[in-house]
Amino acid sequence: MREAEKTMRIIYMGTPDFAVPALDALVKAGHDIVAVYSQPPRPAGRGKALRPSPVQARAEQLGIEVRTPVSLKDEAVQAAFAVQAAFAALDADVAVVAAYGLILPRAILAMPRHGCLNIHGSLLPRWRGAAPVQRAILSGDNVTGVTIMDMEAGLDTGPMRAKHITPIEDKTAGELTQELAQAGAELMVDVLDDLAGHPPVVQPEEGVTYAAKIDKAEARIDFSRDAHQVERQVRAFNPFPGAFFEYGGERFRILAATVEDHAGPAGELLDHSLLIGCGHGAIRPTLIQRAGKAAMSAGELLRGFDMPTGSRVDA
Repeated sequence: MREAEKTMRIIYMGTPDFAVPALDALVKAGHDIVAVYSQPPRPAGRGKALRPSPVQARAEQLGIEVRTPVSLKDEAVQAAFAVQAAFAALDADVAVVAAYGLILPRAILAMPRHGCLNIHGSLLPRWRGAAPVQRAILSGDNVTGVTIMDMEAGLDTGPMRAKHITPIEDKTAGELTQELAQAGAELMVDVLDDLAGHPPVVQPEEGVTYAAKIDKAEARIDFSRDAHQVERQVRAFNPFPGAFFEYGGERFRILAATVEDHAGPAGELLDHSLLIGCGHGAIRPTLIQRAGKAAMSAGELLRGFDMPTGSRVDA
């Protein structure tokens, strides 16, 4: 890359914790972050006070201008703030996008000189869409990763510039998301250092899958499934929304569990140590949380809560 191209004028677009490491990495690499776009602050906590996104909060700490438009769609051009015109006026070399959460219309995609580059949390074309990390865990994939891609109008359909592969092993969605966020940050810096050395490659038509947004109803554990599927559900929904069962009118979130080769009725407590029967095999929660309480081990739970053998937890 020519010397003049090493420092780029970048518009950064992201919202959750996943997008913070890349912002930090671009700043550390010496790029000029001319503005950060993030979703508007949302009500949070008991008082429902407006809380800025993690990316907005970090950008403000770094002294970078933050913009939080409700929409970037074409109709916004006619609005008083002329969102698209303001975007164009930044005269950016590239826009870097990481879990921004708003649709980028064609006009926005075409404005930066090098287009818009996205950090996507899967090995495209597998798991296009909103929840790639959770879907990869739920499906029992052995590996996942991040892909740097050129953005286009389709849903994560743009040509790819680089990938990083990582094993899933027994990681939770939270752990895997943190790992991929850091890997994506480093990979994006590498790509921007040498765009010519990372030419865009069209995604193959084979192997396309879609990672639908997580519905909270999916977090209810179905113990009629294989124990390995249940254990993946526990990891996929940790930390949010938390895989759960209900017992005695109370909700219990399982945060970690092990699989055991033990036969017994699905949804029934098989021993005095919280072993729960599944469609095939059984799971033993090792970290559990009652509503409104701190997480605790199964032993700590059972010292203060009676769950006798033979009781059902899937009613």
